[in-house]
Amino acid sequence: MFFGNMSIAQQMPQFTQNMFTNMAVNPGYAGISGAMCVTGLVRQQWVGFKDSEGNKVAPETFLISFDTPIRMLHGGVGVSVIQDKIGFQKNVGLNVGYSYHRDLGRGVLGIGAQIIFLNKSIDASKYIAINMEDPIIKSLQSNGSSMLIDFALGLFYKVPNAYYIGISSYNLAQSKWKFENDFNYSLKRTFYFTAGYEFTLPNNPSFQIDPSIFIKTDGSSTQYDINALVKYNNKFWGGVTYRVQDAVAVLLGMQYKSFRIGYAYDIPLSAIGMNGSHEVLLGYCFKIEAEKARKRYKNTRFL
Repeated sequence: MFFGNMSIAQQMPQFTQNMFTNMAVNPGYAGISGAMCVTGLVRQQWVGFKDSEGNKVAPETFLISFDTPIRMLHGGVGVSVIQDKIGFQKNVGLNVGYSYHRDLGRGVLGIGAQIIFLNKSIDASKYIAINMEDPIIKSLQSNGSSMLIDFALGLFYKVPNAYYIGISSYNLAQSKWKFENDFNYSLKRTFYFTAGYEFTLPNNPSFQIDPSIFIKTDGSSTQYDINALVKYNNKFWGGVTYRVQDAVAVLLGMQYKSFRIGYAYDIPLSAIGMNGSHEVLLGYCFKIEAEKARKRYKNTRFL
């Protein structure tokens, strides 16, 4: 008797500095910060990891996102461009979305929707199989690419200088692509949950502790990130991340005026060994509306 099994793996890119990349995983976040923001990130995962032929197969991810509030639309808009390379597969995605803002309690709730344009390409000629004479393997000795369109929805609630919470779902339509013969590819619906809290030390207000959690699941696998940052004067920070059953990461960063720079290094806990991961983040935020200055009034009676 022969049994056939279908293999399902996680598809969405991974970010260690997820507390700064909400725009990439939740369309409801667009414009919530009240500023025009641009964020760029480069991630080199498992540096030095190669296949038996010496080909570099470690995951590489590039992200650039932009979001801004637009008062006349009663919300904000956001755009993200993501390139994610895993082995001989490369995904280039363009996400365009809108978030409707509504005051709720002490904070703002963003209700967002997004359209996803994904170009997926595979260089099948570099795959190494146990049996290269397998007819399906031989038929894949070529390059192929296709454009997929999908959608995302998200909710993001933020109370300034207090806490935030968000939930979203990507690849709602689970678009499908047939490469060659029986090689089929289907986007997997992925859910995100994130939450964070800002706690200022009462005896030393120069220090602030920001714990947060990030959960990603597609039904077949679930990833839990538990984060903690310590900030000094809201200009410098350092912290750690524990990704359950995967890695421990060290985070460092600084804020200079409107610019933000961050770095993370992942130390694998799995059988991957000591091939660590590097992640560099750059960000810039520009307040669209300047803070109103206090006005003074004079009365001739007191001149």
